[in-house]
Amino acid sequence: MDNPPGRGVSSSPYWYEDSDPTVGLLHALRRFRRADQRMRRRMSFDMDLNATDVEALRHIIAHNAAGSSVTARELATHLDISTASTAKLLNRLTESGHVQRHPHPDDRRSVIVTATDHAHAEVRDWLTDMHQRMLEIAHGVPEESRQAVTDFLESMADCLDPETRGDASDR
Repeated sequence: MDNPPGRGVSSSPYWYEDSDPTVGLLHALRRFRRADQRMRRRMSFDMDLNATDVEALRHIIAHNAAGSSVTARELATHLDISTASTAKLLNRLTESGHVQRHPHPDDRRSVIVTATDHAHAEVRDWLTDMHQRMLEIAHGVPEESRQAVTDFLESMADCLDPETRGDASDR
């Protein structure tokens, strides 16, 4: 990476100085993102699914748990893939026993997608312990700092993906 004019070579992966104390926040965020990506790859490998399939399953399970339904079109929009790719994805997840398709009660051209008990059990086996550890870590954040941490992370998410600003489906 080229340095901006008038700047020497820096050990920082950023264009700004490592001596700025706030850069530590960005280093920690970058490390977290790498760890999250590695965890998702391991989960995909262990479940014998690709990363998009796992994200689709996560989205379906989250909506089903919240009492809302997911259509194939909504899934395509969430994943930012074509409806043809979504059909192939749903075929794979149906064949692997992770999802079921049901006729939409109000739109006969559409289907509702639900996660199977098998999918719930597999995801629960994979994530329950990790989510418990994450919750314990979150409880370790001083109560008076939690809103600031939440605001920081939400602002960073908005910075990286402004199209989904405030999108509750990412939570």
